[in-house]
Amino acid sequence: MAEISTRAYSENVFINCPFDAQYEASFRALVYCVMDVGFRPRCALEIDDGAEVRIEKLFRIIGDCCFGIHDLSRTQLDATTDLPRFNMPLELGMFLAARRFGGRRQKRKNCLILDRDPYRYQAFISDIAGQDIRAHNDDLKRLITLVRNWLRTSSGKTNLPGGTVIFRRFETFNSDLPELCGEAGLDPEDLTFADFAQVVRTWIVNTA
Repeated sequence: MAEISTRAYSENVFINCPFDAQYEASFRALVYCVMDVGFRPRCALEIDDGAEVRIEKLFRIIGDCCFGIHDLSRTQLDATTDLPRFNMPLELGMFLAARRFGGRRQKRKNCLILDRDPYRYQAFISDIAGQDIRAHNDDLKRLITLVRNWLRTSSGKTNLPGGTVIFRRFETFNSDLPELCGEAGLDPEDLTFADFAQVVRTWIVNTA
């Protein structure tokens, strides 16, 4: 398989987070923020191919991304199974391993590790205690600001709007979303990742 271009690699951001209704607002905020500042969000939801083994898809997408956002805030016990959800820590480990053992380009990888509360992660994944973990407190404005500031510092990209400005635009986008979906023949409550990204992209272009 041919490698993606260096430019594409430097613009790709892997998003590792829960994909459920409880986290949906945060997921949409992450996707919107990444796109608003000129990067491309990537995640496991972008391709629905039953012929491809899930972990192979994750390795491929991670390999395509210079940057990664990893939210570990949802590792509590599931109410139904009474078991924790470890997909997010697993994918963080895959991303860190790609940086540690990959080639020159993979060693450029940079990630933002998020949790709900400061130091909570020490109770369930103490091996990353040396990492710089950021707490978003389940607050969308803080989440957007953390992502914006990290991408500004890590990429060296200049002229990025501040977190408050991006959050206000995100709120405006959310207000416009039902109309945007209506124009595109989409249901705002049942958007695929590709649908949502396309709507965000169109809105950003039209309001620039």
